Amino acid sequence: MPAFIPGLELSRRFYTEAVRPLLEEAAPATPHSAARIGGGSEVLGYDTARSADHEWGPRLQLFLHPHDVPRHAARIRHTLAEHLPKTFHGYPTHFAPTGDGDVRVMQFTDGPVRHRVEVTGVSSWFTAALGFDPASGITPADWLATPTQLFAEVTAGAVFHDGLHVLSPLRTALRWYPRDVWLHLLACQWQRVSQEEAFVGRCGEVGDELGSAVVAARLVRDLMRLCLLMDRRYPPYAKWLGSAFARTPTAPRLTPVLTATLAATDWHTREHHLAQAYEIVAQMHNQLELTDYVDPGTRPYRSRPFRVLHAERFTRALKARIEDPVLRDLPVVGAVDQFIDSTDVLGRPDLTRAAARALTPTTRPRLGVPLNG
Repeated sequence: MPAFIPGLELSRRFYTEAVRPLLEEAAPATPHSAARIGGGSEVLGYDTARSADHEWGPRLQLFLHPHDVPRHAARIRHTLAEHLPKTFHGYPTHFAPTGDGDVRVMQFTDGPVRHRVEVTGVSSWFTAALGFDPASGITPADWLATPTQLFAEVTAGAVFHDGLHVLSPLRTALRWYPRDVWLHLLACQWQRVSQEEAFVGRCGEVGDELGSAVVAARLVRDLMRLCLLMDRRYPPYAKWLGSAFARTPTAPRLTPVLTATLAATDWHTREHHLAQAYEIVAQMHNQLELTDYVDPGTRPYRSRPFRVLHAERFTRALKARIEDPVLRDLPVVGAVDQFIDSTDVLGRPDLTRAAARALTPTTRPRLGVPLNG
């Protein structure tokens, strides 16, 4: 393989130098948008040379008007298959199946190129990616039924050309939660912390250092996700959570504390570092000024000798600031990836929406003005 080129830059060049000239031949004067969004480490900006071993390479999406998809998509795909260069900047443009489900990998070929240029419509692509079409408006149920990883994938990446004038406005509409939804998710994330913060000490007290360490690791993960939510960044899934957290303003201060928590070999040390982390994150909450001031100090857990924050205090403060009565009265479980962590579920919008409906079955008014497209 040639010297590594970040995937977004490779795809941008691929569109400009190879795909767009062929598109003008196959469907001249056809409006389109082009982007590299969706799944893939390069979309989030975390790819390295290692990423080239699967589902990485010169690839992108071409979006057409809905009425142009049946008229031109097949011809565009065929033209690209027949006339794209076999390699681009040293990378194969042909993707071969690996036998591992739908996973494909770059491979040299002498025949037609099985390319990764997806030719589709904007609404159909977003519906497949998220489970709903944001051009029709976004309901609170849509926000809560969609994992943050998927929102990260459709709002990150890059748009190379937006001749349809639809793609960029849709991505802007999905950039972050409406205020009341955001407050609800923050409240639910604090609730997760409150549910287990006393267990680090309780496990350790009965001699279960392994259980104490597992609980502490769960709390570290929840605090990292909470910091990302506070910073208005969609938390990605586990592989990239640490990379995303490292880009937050609080990471330089909080990372050594969280690392010490995970490295601790006894529950007293573990609890000490977690208490420090709680207070740092609690101070961050107060700096946002989303609620009245909440005391960021840790304290004993009831009459037991465990140091906790009593994080439910932050949950109550946030819920009290939610104006939408329906959101204010929802169970404190949050978005789907705050109560489900199975990758096989979170990657399936049909399953995440079904799970969310089970907890929030009521119909809610749409937020914002629908975007035409």
